[in-house]
Amino acid sequence: MSDPAISKPATEAGRAPVVGGRISRRFRELAEKGELGLIAYITAGDPSLDATEKIVFAAAEAGADVIELGVPFSDPVADGPTIQRASERALRAGTTLASVLDLVRRLRSHTDVPLVLFSYFNPILQMGLEKFGRVAAAAGADGVLATDLTLEEANEYRAIMHSNGLDTIFLVAPTSTDTRIENIARASSGFLYLISRAGVTGAREALPPELPGLTRRIRKFTTLPIAVGFGISLPTHVTVLGGIADAAVVGSVLVAEIEKAASPDAAAEAVAERIRALKRAAREGISRRNFGG
Repeated sequence: MSDPAISKPATEAGRAPVVGGRISRRFRELAEKGELGLIAYITAGDPSLDATEKIVFAAAEAGADVIELGVPFSDPVADGPTIQRASERALRAGTTLASVLDLVRRLRSHTDVPLVLFSYFNPILQMGLEKFGRVAAAAGADGVLATDLTLEEANEYRAIMHSNGLDTIFLVAPTSTDTRIENIARASSGFLYLISRAGVTGAREALPPELPGLTRRIRKFTTLPIAVGFGISLPTHVTVLGGIADAAVVGSVLVAEIEKAASPDAAAEAVAERIRALKRAAREGISRRNFGG
C-alpha cells in the first residue's frame, strides 16, 4: 500500500532514485569486497570548525567510508547527552549552517570521502530549501538527513535536493510498520538509516536481539544499502553487523573522544584510532564469514 502523501520518485515500487554519486560508488565498492561500511558522525564546530576539519581528514584517512557532519541545533531532541553537549559547544563557538557549508567546501577540496549533512529541519528551512540545496551541492555535499522531517511534509524538500544531485536519507525505526518502511524506502536515496533501538543516540553494550529480523524485513522493500546506527560503539558490534547490515553508523563514541581530548590534534588522533579499530573488526568479520569462523 502506498501513502498518497508520498509521490513515487522511481519507476519501480520500493526502488529509490539514483541521485548522488559518491555514496552509491562507495557502497558498490564495499559490496564488491563484502565489507561492512563505517559511517562516522561528527558534530561540526565541536570544539571549532578548524578542529572539525582536522578530525574529518583523520577519520577519512583512518578508513571511514562516509562522514556525517552534524549541524548543531539548540533543541536536539533525537540526540543523547553526549551529542547534545557537542551541539552546545559548537553553538557557543558560533557554528551555523552557513559555516558548516563553508566547511564542506574546504573539506571537498582535499578529500573525496562522501559527506552527508545531518541536520534538524529548522536550520534548513530558515536558510530556504532552494538556497540550501544549491549551496550544499556547490560545496560538495553528497546527501542530507533531516532527522525530524516527516515523509508527509518532505515532497518539496526531496524534489529540491534531488534536483541538486543530493541524496535524501531517511530514518527507519524499529516500530515502523511495513507500509511505513515501504514509503520511507521510496523517499530515500543513498542508503536507509535504521535506528537500532527506540530512544536517543548513545553508546550501548549490546545490540538488540531483534535487529537481524528487522533488517530482513526492511530488505523486502528496498535495494538500498542499510546502515544501522544508535548505540554502535564497539568492535564486537561491527563484527556482528557485518552479517546483517551494509554499514554501521558510529557517533556518540567518537564525539566522546573529541569531548575529552586536550587539543584538536589529540581529538583527531583519538577518533582515527577508534575508526581503525572498528574497520579492523569489519575486515575480520569478512575473514570469519569466508572461512566459516
